[in-house]
Amino acid sequence: MDDLDMMRLALTLARQAADEGEVPVGCVVALGERVVGTGRNRRERGRSALAHAELEAIGAACQTLGGWRLWECTLYVTLEPCPMCAGAIINARIPRVIYGAADPKNGCCGSVVNLFSLPFNHRPDVVGGVLEEECAALLSEFFARLRLQRPRRRHWTREETD
Repeated sequence: MDDLDMMRLALTLARQAADEGEVPVGCVVALGERVVGTGRNRRERGRSALAHAELEAIGAACQTLGGWRLWECTLYVTLEPCPMCAGAIINARIPRVIYGAADPKNGCCGSVVNLFSLPFNHRPDVVGGVLEEECAALLSEFFARLRLQRPRRRHWTREETD
């Protein structure tokens, strides 16, 4: 399996997340051609801000390999990692990150900031834009459907909480 095959698998996981009403993000951690961890977004179902695809896949890879250092693995994710997931990637010592769509609101591989360029003890190589059109289209379609299904929520103000 090559990078495109792994990203296609991540897209399959992202579609599963969308089918469950989750933001469609999927992630695969591979050791060479062997998939050692997978994950998909489950924040709504799990009611947890921590239930990101990358964290789930990293956790599964650690369990599969029996340790927290994933120094020979590659992480494939359909959306550019957020600050929390970028931190987990650094801490897991993952040397290579491949992502699909850029995230102009939360992306930490160059869109908002590049956390991997800072002087941490580990700096992975990053390749963005792999199957970018498919990854971005999946996200766009999901949010378009969501806007049609749900009336726009009014944002709360400080006065409403008093």
